[in-house]
Amino acid sequence: MGTVLQANLPQTLYVNVRRDELRELKEERDQLQLQVAQLTMVLQSHGLMLASPTRVRLA
Repeated sequence: MGTVLQANLPQTLYVNVRRDELRELKEERDQLQLQVAQLTMVLQSHGLMLASPTRVRLA
């Protein structure tokens, strides 16, 4: 068996984000979600989806 490693406690990282940066990140997220939805439809139309995709919810 391998070496047992002690788990580290989770840490919280705080960052400052300007409003305009946050808006840009949200817009990019929305575009990526749209792209994922479009690609999922293409895969489904070709019968390539084996299971439903896992959805990750970002706040």
